This record gives sequence, structure tokens and C-alpha cells, in this order.
Amino acid sequence: MFKIKVDDEISLCLTSPKYAERIHYLVDVDREYLSQWLHWPQYTRKPADHAQMAVARLKQYAEGKGLPLCIEYKGEIIGTAGFNSIEEVLQRAEAGYWLASAYQGKGIMTRVCRKLIDVAFHELNLHKVQLAIGEDNIPSRAVAERLGMKIEGILTNDEFINNQIINVVIYGLHRSA
Repeated sequence: MFKIKVDDEISLCLTSPKYAERIHYLVDVDREYLSQWLHWPQYTRKPADHAQMAVARLKQYAEGKGLPLCIEYKGEIIGTAGFNSIEEVLQRAEAGYWLASAYQGKGIMTRVCRKLIDVAFHELNLHKVQLAIGEDNIPSRAVAERLGMKIEGILTNDEFINNQIINVVIYGLHRSA
């Protein structure tokens, strides 16, 4: 299994059903928090659900349409990140991520996303990375802004999260010529 080294503390490894127990534990601890911003925590009630998601994401990876990764911090899985979609014709990837609340505030996600952007531009030869973030998700919006991403628009009434319809802010970053 491959790993992408982010720095001395962080690595990214390809998702796998073998991480399902750990991912389930992290989601279960933070289910209420994560459900503010993500639709899928309500559907993942047991480790087998996470294993099934990993298999689906690995299929997407095998088709060149995604890059599903687990975040490893000091040797421990603490969340996931990657490209939810890779659109070859548009030369664009849409990143997505979540991080266990116990590990937030350490700059981990900014470092992870910076590395993902580097992979997109220099290894996958893409021209754009974008993020779709709930309008009220201030921590994730701060990550995008620290990365130099710019707001490209707001999609109103775009997602149904936590029993409410929310607006989504689209951030983008283009590869320099």
C-alpha cells in the first residue's frame, strides 16, 4: 500500500477496509459534530458501513476518478482526505476531508490539503482544485483561505445536511502557468 508523506508528523495512505474499525470509532465519537457539515455520518452506524464505503472509494480510485486517503498523524489514523472526484476532461479535482475533533487546531488539515494540491498539480497534472464547503462551516472555510483558494460562488439550497438545506461555497485554486 502506498503512502504520501506530508511532513515528519503526517502521512496519507490509501483507504482500505482494514481501517474501518478505527474510522468507525472516530466517526462515532464525533457523529454529532461531523453531521453539521457532512451527510454520510448518519448512514454509517457500524464498521461494516465504513468498510463498504472504502471498497466503493477504492473502485473509484481504480477507475482514476478519485483519490481516497486516510490521514495518519504520528502513526495513528485521525480522519480522511483526498479527491472526491477527478475530472480528467476538465482537469479538475474536488477535494474533501474530515478530521477527528481531538486533532483540530494543529494545522493538520491545512498541511494535508497543501500536499493534495501539490499532488493534483505536479503528479496528476490537473489545472484546478476545488472545495465545496457549507457556508457556515467557518473552520473549513479558513483552511481554504489559508491555502490561497478563492471563492468562485455560492450555490444556494445545494445540500441537505442534518435535516436542513444549506448553501455551499465553492472555493477554487488554479495551477500557476
